[in-house]
Amino acid sequence: MMIPVIPSTFVLTLLLAIGLFFFVRAATKDRTQQEKLMAEQEADSLLTQIQQYFAARAYRVTKLNREDNQITFEGLVRPSWFLAIFLTLLTAVGLLCLGLVLSMAIPNLGELFWGLVLLSPLAGWFYWKGAGRLEKVSLKLDAVLGQGNQTQSLITVTAHRDELATLKQALHLKPCE
Repeated sequence: MMIPVIPSTFVLTLLLAIGLFFFVRAATKDRTQQEKLMAEQEADSLLTQIQQYFAARAYRVTKLNREDNQITFEGLVRPSWFLAIFLTLLTAVGLLCLGLVLSMAIPNLGELFWGLVLLSPLAGWFYWKGAGRLEKVSLKLDAVLGQGNQTQSLITVTAHRDELATLKQALHLKPCE
């Protein structure tokens, strides 16, 4: 006879396992965004600063169009050891919980369900294979006449959202309203 708590616990644990699956999958998702930014500098000096910034971050120029002030950078983004280990441990805990609930729900096969924990390194492997990729950053610079006839630069950047945040902070760029 089955205790009424076990089926409901199984359903909740199964929902948590599904959430864990989507969490691991989202760790490798491409998060490219486009944003317009303003700089208090002229386009030429800003372009030089941007090239130096990306060179320091191991990006290389793949396409440069001086007439239109467009530039495309490319760099290899390495996966994080910490995140790979964290996802593996998180998956191990989730599969351990699922194995515990399954062993209680189906006691005849209880010993087999503990083996689910052995699948946890697949989460780290999946992240490692998906997170290491070639990242592209595209920029287009336009000169804009600002307040008091001061020349400002409007930059349209298409990049990963973390790269955008770092770029804004490093070069003191402001979002365009």
